Amino acid sequence: MIYLKIINNLQKNPTMKILSPFIALLLFSNVVLAQQQDFFYATMSAQHAAELAVEAPGEIELLSSQNNIAAVRLSQVGSHLLHEKILAHGPGYIFRTSENDAFTAIRTNNRNTRAEAEFTITEDAVVTEVLNTIDIENIEAHIMELESYGTRFHNTNSGMQAAQDLKEKWEAMAAAYDRSDVSVRLFEHNNTTMPSVILTITGSQIPEEFVVVGGHLDSTSNQNQTNAPGADDDASGIATITEATRALFEIGFVPQRTIEIMAYAAEEVGLVGSNEIATQYAEDNVNVIAVAQFDMTLFNGSSNDVSFVTDFTNATLNTYMMSLLDHYNASGEHQVTYGTSLCNYGCSDHASWTAQGYMASFPFEANFGDHNGSIHSTNDTFNLVSTASHSVKFTKLCSEFLIEIAKADASSLGVNESIASNLVMYVQDNVLVYDLTLSTKKYETLKLYALDGRMILEEQLATEIGRIETLQLSTGIYIAALQETNGKIVTKKLVVK
Repeated sequence: MIYLKIINNLQKNPTMKILSPFIALLLFSNVVLAQQQDFFYATMSAQHAAELAVEAPGEIELLSSQNNIAAVRLSQVGSHLLHEKILAHGPGYIFRTSENDAFTAIRTNNRNTRAEAEFTITEDAVVTEVLNTIDIENIEAHIMELESYGTRFHNTNSGMQAAQDLKEKWEAMAAAYDRSDVSVRLFEHNNTTMPSVILTITGSQIPEEFVVVGGHLDSTSNQNQTNAPGADDDASGIATITEATRALFEIGFVPQRTIEIMAYAAEEVGLVGSNEIATQYAEDNVNVIAVAQFDMTLFNGSSNDVSFVTDFTNATLNTYMMSLLDHYNASGEHQVTYGTSLCNYGCSDHASWTAQGYMASFPFEANFGDHNGSIHSTNDTFNLVSTASHSVKFTKLCSEFLIEIAKADASSLGVNESIASNLVMYVQDNVLVYDLTLSTKKYETLKLYALDGRMILEEQLATEIGRIETLQLSTGIYIAALQETNGKIVTKKLVVK
């Protein structure tokens, strides 16, 4: 507009006509430079690139394609149109630092898995304990806390402040549970000023093997980047992984493999944060056993609670995640149903890990297209749903995932089982018999749970040896939870034959 006004003035003022070619050239150069600065390199689905080229031919330049992935030059406007016109979730592209970086990415996009691990399900006692520890109010409060920043867009002061504050929140949470095995750091990036936040729980037996769960901390709005509350996308995911971690601390869980909880920066502008982290981990040969992504857990849009994204994820790990739900959440108070869906290229941060050959899974809030329609807008607020009951289900799955995969092997005992092995406890003729004299701990309360989370009984312990008349118990596995005088809990698995 300014350019046109100056041209009109040139036409009206003869004294300026001599300079007009030079001025026009300068103005044209500035316009071209501004347009060039608005473009960046990326990789994306070749099909989506072709569709965007038809929809907005001036906003994308197709450079090359291979294996159905395209290297492109994309404008900021084009990146928003990609979401609005073609995709329904995620950026749909991965930011690349240069043309050469984009070409290299499509040439090496074979997504070969580094090593597929086999996982087992053995930690019934610990899982049952943690499921009853998860607090919906913590999740809701955290979502609203993150929403209150107004925007967490990656290049804003509030986005960077959100990262610093989350680091301090996680540090305070670890300190409250006296976890000397926990550290929290900021991961500084090359392509965004917003850092990612990483909480590390060092493994007690094989610390060189890592289990990762994450979600993205930034938010975006196609309408106004100063008003991007991002309650569902993805304050809900950050609140989910935070509460899962707190619940593990609450029961005194000590992983045998190292756990890392990651809040990624700049996901909304091409998976910038997770891509840099996953790339560095791959270059450093960090042995990441499995990765789970929690991006949007708040909105219940489908008949199934969880929808596992099956593209750009690992089929073996997806199947294992479903097995966790079959084992722990098939019925009862903790029931979680599931299905599958597709989410396309660059859908969320799991794609960064998959591209580096790591096993990654992405359990999503609904089938693709049934999810929250208010994301990337000023309407993505907690008031849209007013309860985090859907997020609780993902928090349970996250906890189960961490407990089971962070154990050393299938034959290893649960974190409390080494202590519980000193406790004599069994059920015979519907009488629960216990002898706690071999333990150095003092216990004041005993609770008995069924595997579906129902509490069968609660008893105050007056003596270290005793018998408790129980209800009629059917054949199966039960969990006895003993609370110490200092509030900590030890669990022991009981089998009723």
